[in-house]
Amino acid sequence: MGPTEALPRTDRLRLRPWSTRRDDLARLTDLYGRPEVTRWLGGGPTVTPVELVERWRRVGDTDPRYGCWAVETGEPPRIAGTVLLKPLPGGVGEVEVGWHLHPDSWGRGYATEAARAVIERAFRLGVPEVYAVVRPGNEASVAVCRRLGMTPLGRLRRWYDVELETYRLMAPTVVE
Repeated sequence: MGPTEALPRTDRLRLRPWSTRRDDLARLTDLYGRPEVTRWLGGGPTVTPVELVERWRRVGDTDPRYGCWAVETGEPPRIAGTVLLKPLPGGVGEVEVGWHLHPDSWGRGYATEAARAVIERAFRLGVPEVYAVVRPGNEASVAVCRRLGMTPLGRLRRWYDVELETYRLMAPTVVE
């Protein structure tokens, strides 16, 4: 399996690129326009939804292991939010996993399920470790980090110029 490996699916979720279709842009605008979401992100996007989709597309273009994907649930499909895997800004190769879910999708385990699928794919594609950074007070995301088995590293101000709770998960070692 190489970097062109298909995006993961789970029993309940399908991950796919965000598109510039009207329904995707409407859901993206709704999701990132909600204060209960953006308070944990340091604010909403500073670009238009179309520009945001294009920016996210470029993440995967630079390295196909990475991306920012829509998390779809059910039939008919509905976007629950975003899951991402990308290099941390200003880092030295650290890779971030993150999730941003619409409030109507909170409390269903979608963040953990989507993040786990992306992490497993990343490990299969040779990413040695992943980090999650969480704003202090975001207990829901801290709980996701715990369910993923991530190790807390404390508060760091390394990547986003703000102090964040930092978690790390190492790829499993293969014993032969």
